[in-house]
Amino acid sequence: MAVNTPQLYTGRLILRKFTADDIDAIYEIYADKAANVFLPWHALTKFAQAEEVYRQKYAQFYRRRSGYRYAVCLKDDNVPIGYIHLADDDSFDLGYGLRRPFWGRGIATEACRAVVDRLKLDGVPFITATHDVNNPASGAVMKKLGMRYTYSYREQWQPKNISVLFRMYQLNFDADIGVFKKYWYMYPEHFIEEI
Repeated sequence: MAVNTPQLYTGRLILRKFTADDIDAIYEIYADKAANVFLPWHALTKFAQAEEVYRQKYAQFYRRRSGYRYAVCLKDDNVPIGYIHLADDDSFDLGYGLRRPFWGRGIATEACRAVVDRLKLDGVPFITATHDVNNPASGAVMKKLGMRYTYSYREQWQPKNISVLFRMYQLNFDADIGVFKKYWYMYPEHFIEEI
């Protein structure tokens, strides 16, 4: 990857870097209990934690040469209502989240499509994404993006220390890429479901 979170636009959205001016919005996103149930962290309870999220998840990341970490904003006000991240490791894992008031409007799918189009353009070979089986709405976004279910695995998820059954999806941009099997080999309980 040779770029660092290039700004993107869709019909309704601006996808851009988070800035220090977004701390209020970051707090709203990461303190939303419903939006953070299925994510690998606890919802924020103090405003000061939002500043730390900005520093660790965004400011430090943006100092790197490459990667994708977006604030999802409505064009109306350019205030972040969610995020999209692409892992900068061999999984190319796509993660996304929106504040609850913005669920059910197709915003996550619209934002992710724009990012996927950019990833293809930039030569990313494939993407993966996983969702908790108890969060089928996230899986629906993956399917709308053209991702295909590959397998399921159970992980003891930290820091929440709960057992989670994940479904992994993948979208290859290169026909010669096979299934990303890292999680299959990493977790003893793995299988293919008929879904």
